[in-house]
Amino acid sequence: MSQSTGTHVPQFSVIDSLNNAPVSFFHLRAAFTAGMGFFTDAYDLFIIGSALVYIKPEWHLGNGQIAFLSSISLIAAFLGAMIFGRLADVLGRKRIYGIEALLMAVGAIACAFAPSFIWLLLFRVILGIGIGGDYPMSAVLMSEYANAKKRGALTSLVFGMQGLGLAFGPVVALTLEASGLPPDSIWRIMLGLGALPPLAVLYLRRSMPESPRYKVLVRGKSEEAANDMARYSSGQVLPHSTQKTSPRRISLWTMLTSPKYLVLILGTGGAWFLNDYAFYGNAISTPEILNLLAPSTSTMTISSWALITFVVFAIPGYLASIFFMDAIGHRRLQIIGFSIMALAFATIALVPGITHAVAPFLLLYGISFFFVEFGPNCTTFVMPAEVFPTSIRTTGHGIAAGIGKFGAFVGTFVFPFISAAGGIKGAMLFSAGVSVVGAGLSRLTLPEPSGQTLEDLEGEGGVPPQPVVKISDRSGQPIESGSRS
Repeated sequence: MSQSTGTHVPQFSVIDSLNNAPVSFFHLRAAFTAGMGFFTDAYDLFIIGSALVYIKPEWHLGNGQIAFLSSISLIAAFLGAMIFGRLADVLGRKRIYGIEALLMAVGAIACAFAPSFIWLLLFRVILGIGIGGDYPMSAVLMSEYANAKKRGALTSLVFGMQGLGLAFGPVVALTLEASGLPPDSIWRIMLGLGALPPLAVLYLRRSMPESPRYKVLVRGKSEEAANDMARYSSGQVLPHSTQKTSPRRISLWTMLTSPKYLVLILGTGGAWFLNDYAFYGNAISTPEILNLLAPSTSTMTISSWALITFVVFAIPGYLASIFFMDAIGHRRLQIIGFSIMALAFATIALVPGITHAVAPFLLLYGISFFFVEFGPNCTTFVMPAEVFPTSIRTTGHGIAAGIGKFGAFVGTFVFPFISAAGGIKGAMLFSAGVSVVGAGLSRLTLPEPSGQTLEDLEGEGGVPPQPVVKISDRSGQPIESGSRS
């Protein structure tokens, strides 16, 4: 409902200002602060595939040990996402944002100095808990800062940093392989470098203000939220609170017993599980897949092929998601991505000769990577940060991310056994089936969040009474009008 004053000064609530504010520098700063965590997530999770090339002969590891070492961080990420997701709803986003980055840094440094297989497993658990905790924290903070029109693009921008982490891993591997360093030093440097990005943004994370939506809708601190926005946007948005608001919370019990939220958990978590099975099972095992494709090929050549695949196909897929997700629709893009992944995997498995021909295999394998990124790998990260109400948003995202990381654990753990039993064809055919189920589940369980405000998506009659604020540009002139009551 619109309100007006005697002088017709445009007025907005804090929530309205967030939904309508044009993309500005403070959005990009928030995306960078959150995104460096995902650069680290990707690097730390996937570099283990290259490191194992050197660890395996040094420590004489068997297939079971390799499977555990490849996947243990993912099962730890399952726990980290659940724990940090719930804590962020109970204690607030700001109180714990940065703790998960510190865990990632400590875990990466410890991995570099691991004296044995058991110690490396333990340190990868610490690393994985930090990685899992980063998912709900970074996704939800970005979605709660974003405007309604570009929320998908801004949240995808955070997740898109994973693409740079994917590409950086093979670059590091190639550089170290060409350096002439001893194998023991190569894998330790590979793992230790994962500490640098989270340490670099630790101050930015701890100094980032509390989510304005959380402060208004859950804590009822409208004036503080308005002041935080003014400071964090460096004066680009200057709200002035004039009205109190009534906070509200949804209990964990209500969430876990409500059919509505259980369907959302099934849709977001189930689709994420299926995507991560296919994505991580293939991506972390890429060196092994390429070795099966060309057994006599050198380690450096295999690393080069992996780099080419990520740079030529995966990174453009991330970019396409950022630029086109909001226009296509978040749910629709997820269904399209799953469908084309299924087609690419099935073609590799069923067309004779492809698994023995490098160029056709890499083309189809690359297409599957493109539509993983321009599809469910980005959308499964974005949608849980949209479809749950504010007071349970990081809980919902943490549950979905945790289920997804469990899928990644399953994929990474069982992929070596599936490929050993059925070869590349068997592994690709199974991934095709998983992708078909992902497309169907997404269609049946998820709403289309694109273009809607987070408050409209809550479906509870809109937001509670909000503080009225004036939105001004740097010169002090009003730039928007209207308010929600």
